[in-house]
Amino acid sequence: MGNKKIGFEVLLFLAVFTIATCGLVYELVAGTLASYLLGDSVKQFSFIIGVYLFSMGVGSYFSKFINRNLLNTFVDIEILVGLIGGLSSVILFVLFESVYYFQFILYLLVFITGCLVGLEIPLLMNILKDRVTFKDLVSNVFTFDYIGALLASILFPLVLVPKLGIMKTSLFFGMINVSIAIVLCFMLKKDLKNPGLLKAKAIFTFLLLLVVFVFSESILSYSEGKLYGENIIYTHTTSYQRIVLTHNKNDYRLYLNNNLQFSSKDEYRYHEALVHPVMSMANKVDNVLVLGGGDGLAVREILKYSEVNHVTLVDLDEGMTELFKTNTVLSDFNKHSLTNPKVTVINSDAYIWLKECQQKFDVVIIDFPDPSNYSLGKLYSLNFYKTLNKVLTDDAMTVIQTTSPFFAPKSFWCINKTAAQIFPVTDAYHVYVPSFGEWGYTIAAKSLSKPLGSAKRSVQGLRFYDYDYGRLNDFPKDMQVNDIEINRLDNQILVRYFDEEWGRL
Repeated sequence: MGNKKIGFEVLLFLAVFTIATCGLVYELVAGTLASYLLGDSVKQFSFIIGVYLFSMGVGSYFSKFINRNLLNTFVDIEILVGLIGGLSSVILFVLFESVYYFQFILYLLVFITGCLVGLEIPLLMNILKDRVTFKDLVSNVFTFDYIGALLASILFPLVLVPKLGIMKTSLFFGMINVSIAIVLCFMLKKDLKNPGLLKAKAIFTFLLLLVVFVFSESILSYSEGKLYGENIIYTHTTSYQRIVLTHNKNDYRLYLNNNLQFSSKDEYRYHEALVHPVMSMANKVDNVLVLGGGDGLAVREILKYSEVNHVTLVDLDEGMTELFKTNTVLSDFNKHSLTNPKVTVINSDAYIWLKECQQKFDVVIIDFPDPSNYSLGKLYSLNFYKTLNKVLTDDAMTVIQTTSPFFAPKSFWCINKTAAQIFPVTDAYHVYVPSFGEWGYTIAAKSLSKPLGSAKRSVQGLRFYDYDYGRLNDFPKDMQVNDIEINRLDNQILVRYFDEEWGRL
């Protein structure tokens, strides 16, 4: 009898561990998916966490009205959590391009999942209250709960997303949830009412999730096909982003987290404008640093200058740089620049790497993604430019991709004004890139030996830039704004500008 009691308790505490692990995974899946599809990861995760915790409270409150068939209800809820949580990413991926009220569906799924998870712990404590002392009950339940949450938070970014992807991760943990229900049905059948029906429901749900898991790649391809409207030839999920490569006639397009990174038809305009003005004007180009630009396309342009002896590329995502080293199509685009012996690729957070860097560079080319969230916004902050200044030689120059002065003029001039607080010489220019529209850049330097625009060197064979820098400096009235604040780490005003301006489109 004692062994049976211990087995009963162990099974239910194991269920607590599973509930916590799976529940947090569903929360992380929703937050990550919202960030991929809607942008602004800080806002999305904040809203998701808030709704999830609130809904857990709602579930906990309503658990007091459940007084009969507690164990059966617990198993039913376990099955429901596995079904809804497991299918949540599938539903969201498929519906993103099909429904207008996508965010409502997103938060509804989070709310339902949170309510069900919130019901489980109080129910479990009610089931065990006559079998375990109150002190041990509370201690054990919350211990297993927090250990499960810790495990999920570690596994999710390091193993689950890189290896399984978002959709398979939620389905996998849905099956784990339902597996616990199946185990409870078999091991505790004498304590359950109508265990046969519960077994049937649990097994059917498990098989449903398994079938969807098997066909998840096809489902993902279908949903991304609707999203991009182009022929998808490659997809990969790294620890940091979802990479999608599409091909339509003679145009290849790369998307990162649903945002267009480049089009092969016109990327040369963007990268020639980014690289060649600063490379032609700098006093020396012996040692060049590229921050961001893991696609190697900026490095391709840099290597056209024979005076360049070494290029250091710092990009956070190893998955991105490896892809552009090894993928035949993509490495052809960058002319195999990332495997050039002159190039060193470092996969690190640029902010941290700069702080620890002991080298000095003649030219720094900054090709970060747009400041759509706070983790990116810090890379356009006053503190970042102070740190950047320390790795520049006295006559070095830097260029910063500065988003669109037409679609986001506040963001553009905020970056420019922030850089101007650190660098005595700054200048802004813009070009037209058909895939993006008007796009802008900021040049900055500690000092100049000649006026801006004076080319000290040039290369042949460029398709767009003709070394006439002056024609890129004209900003019409609709690209100018006043009363712009500086982007500091403690206010991140740039992210708010960016969200406000691009959110209107």
